[in-house]
Amino acid sequence: MTTKTLLASAAASALLIASGPAFADCPIKVGVLHSLSGSMAISETTLRDVMLMLVEQQNANGGLLGCDIEAVVVDPASDWPLFAERARELLTVNEVDVIFGAWTSVSRKAVLPVLEELNGLMFYPVQYEGQESSRNVFYTGAAPNQQAIPAVDYFLEELGVESFALLGTDYVYPRTTNAILEAYLLSKGIAAEDIFVNYTPFGHSDWSTIVSDVVALGAGGKQVGVISTINGDANIGFYTELSAQGVSADDIPVVAFSVGEEELSGLDTSRLVGHLAAWNYFMSADTPENEAFIAAWHDFIGDTNRVTNDPMEAHYIGFNMWVNAVEAAGTTDVDAVREAMWGQEFTNLTGGTAIMLPNHHLAKPVLIGEIRADGQFDIISQTEEVEGAAWTPYLDESATLVSDWQELGCGMFDTATETCVQLTSNY
Repeated sequence: MTTKTLLASAAASALLIASGPAFADCPIKVGVLHSLSGSMAISETTLRDVMLMLVEQQNANGGLLGCDIEAVVVDPASDWPLFAERARELLTVNEVDVIFGAWTSVSRKAVLPVLEELNGLMFYPVQYEGQESSRNVFYTGAAPNQQAIPAVDYFLEELGVESFALLGTDYVYPRTTNAILEAYLLSKGIAAEDIFVNYTPFGHSDWSTIVSDVVALGAGGKQVGVISTINGDANIGFYTELSAQGVSADDIPVVAFSVGEEELSGLDTSRLVGHLAAWNYFMSADTPENEAFIAAWHDFIGDTNRVTNDPMEAHYIGFNMWVNAVEAAGTTDVDAVREAMWGQEFTNLTGGTAIMLPNHHLAKPVLIGEIRADGQFDIISQTEEVEGAAWTPYLDESATLVSDWQELGCGMFDTATETCVQLTSNY
C-alpha cells in the first residue's frame, strides 16, 4: 500500500470518527424517573407512558445517531430520597444519556445534587416555583411568571376577587409559590388580612374544616377565590368536599396549578363546572399538531378514553428538543448537548413555537381553562409566548438575580454586584 493510500485511509478513518453517528454507543439510553406507585402515581404514570410513546416513535423514524433508543424505567415510588437513589442508579449502573423525570419540587431537589455530581442531564416537565437554575436541568414546565402570576391577574382583573385562599400541599413548590404570590398580591393592594394560607400533607383527605374556613372568608361580602397548589390524589378529597358543601365556581372560583385532565378523569366533574386551571396546554387545544398528538397517544395506549395534559406536552417538547440537540452535536455528551440546546425551537401543541432560553426555561403561552362537565377544559384565555423566568423579582432575595448559562455561564448572576452566586443550600 502506498504512502498516499495510507494517508487517505487514515484521513477517511478520522472523518468517520469525527462524524460521530457511526461510532455512537448503541443503544442510546433514556432514563424515565417517574413514580408508578404511591401518592403521585395518579399524575406521574402517564408521563412514563408518554415517554415510552416518544421513544417508540423516534425509533420508528430511524432512531438517533444510527442507534435505537432504549427507555430505562425506574419507580421512585413517590419517595423523595428514593428519587436520588434511582437517579444515581440510572446514571452509574444503567449509564443513561439523559433523564426525563420528577414531578414534585422536593423530588427534583433530591435529584439535583446527583445530577451535578455526576454531570447528568435531566428534563423536568412540571410547573414549579422557580428560584432555581441548574446547569444540569432543563425546565420545560411553567415558571411562576408563566402560570401563577397570570392566574392571579385573571382573578384580579376578570373575576374581581378581593380575598384569596392559597391552599397547598406542604412541600417546596406550594410554599415558595405562595410566598411569591403573597408578595405579588400585597404589591397589587390586597390587604394582608385578605390572604389566607393553608398547607396539608400529601394524601390529605379530610377537607371539611378547611373548605368551611374558605367559605367563611366571604362572610363580609368580599369575593373569595382559591389559588390551589394542592398536589396528587389529595385533589380528589378537596373537590369532593367543595361539592359536598355546595360551593360552586360562581360562589368561590378555584384556579388550580396541579390539576389537569388526568386528575379530573378520576372525579365526577359535573359539579366542578366553571372552576379553573392555569397551564401552558390543554387537551382541548384546536390545532393540527394537537390532533395528531392525541391520535398518536390513543393509538399507542390503545384506549381512546385516555386524556393528555400539560406535563405530557412538556415531555413532548423536551424530548424532541433533546433529539434535535443530540443530532446537532453529533453526540449524546452532556456538555455538547447542553450547548446545542440553547435556542432550540420546536412547535408546541397549542399553535405556537417553544424556544429554549439560555436560563434553561422555555418561552411558552399561558392558558386559562374552565372545567367542563366532560372533564375537559374550555380555553378562555391564551397569551403569546411568555419567557420563563428562573428568579422572581417579587422576593427580596432574588430581585437582582438572573440566569444565563450561554453567555454568563451562571444560573445565579447578581446584577447588583455583577457576580455569580453559588447557593448550594437551595438544593
